[in-house]
Amino acid sequence: MKPVFSLSIAARAVLNLHSLNNEGGEGNQIQTRMVNIFADNRLHSVNAISGDMFKHIQSEHLHRLAVQADLPLSMGARLFNANRINYDLDVNKSFLAQLSAAGNNAAELDLILRHCAVTDMAGALITVGNRSLPRKSVVEFGWVVGIPGSVKTDSYFHVKFESERGGGSAGVDESGSIAGKQTPFHRPASSGVYAIVVQVEAARIGFNDISQRYAVDADQRRKRLRTLLESILYTFIEPAGAMRTAQNPHILDVSGVITVSSNVIPAPCISPLKDDFVTDVRRVAESLNQLHPNAIELFSFDSLGAFAEQMSQLIREAEPFTLPAVNGA
Repeated sequence: MKPVFSLSIAARAVLNLHSLNNEGGEGNQIQTRMVNIFADNRLHSVNAISGDMFKHIQSEHLHRLAVQADLPLSMGARLFNANRINYDLDVNKSFLAQLSAAGNNAAELDLILRHCAVTDMAGALITVGNRSLPRKSVVEFGWVVGIPGSVKTDSYFHVKFESERGGGSAGVDESGSIAGKQTPFHRPASSGVYAIVVQVEAARIGFNDISQRYAVDADQRRKRLRTLLESILYTFIEPAGAMRTAQNPHILDVSGVITVSSNVIPAPCISPLKDDFVTDVRRVAESLNQLHPNAIELFSFDSLGAFAEQMSQLIREAEPFTLPAVNGA
């Protein structure tokens, strides 16, 4: 396996009877999240799961794996606090003093990248002490979008029973009738084929974007990359989200393509909203390889099992690409 500069995944997933991401509620009706997309020369309104939801799912898996791998973690990341490194800067005055003593943004970012692997890979905006120091995530998720004509949302009627407080026998009155309150509500469930796009900037793991140098050593970068890729695999195997206690999605199939770049060119990715996306990705990869021979490797898969096999091989063999340092930085 060559060093990984960037990696892209374009896939279609068949999800049945899920309710992973909703807009909220109106009265007794839970509102399904819908988006407008352009396909087949016209606009379509389709069910979708936000990229934020999938990023949260991936971050949850990343947190568990990073703890298990004993990667350096901030207190906030170890507690799975959304503020990550900012949590430490709020509660740990000693660490805040170290950061302030660093002297400039580049030195502060070096300290942050060494201190917390999850902040390094998942990103954060450091705002403590009037700072505005960004760390951009190295992994990006697009909306998980229903394929027009291949996805449908139905609404199902449910009744929630609430027994009367302060007495009574299991919510039954003297006549044997239910004495409690019955609350009717409607719950959505969506089924169909969904388009998923994921991109990973592997070369940026441990990389200080300000100084244009690496803040952590090669061995630590390798461990972080393999942990990151493993968390992405588990995101496809177990897509967590809303209402999974009663509507855990039925995952029937996953098919698509993984592209890996070993040179400073992006790993190509084309939306699975296009029917022949795998063929088109292959054509782009072949064109890029004419410019930079053997720079792009392509791995196609036609099932979740095949995807897991391809990702497992990448996880075992992946080495992060090393960007050249800027002279005088």
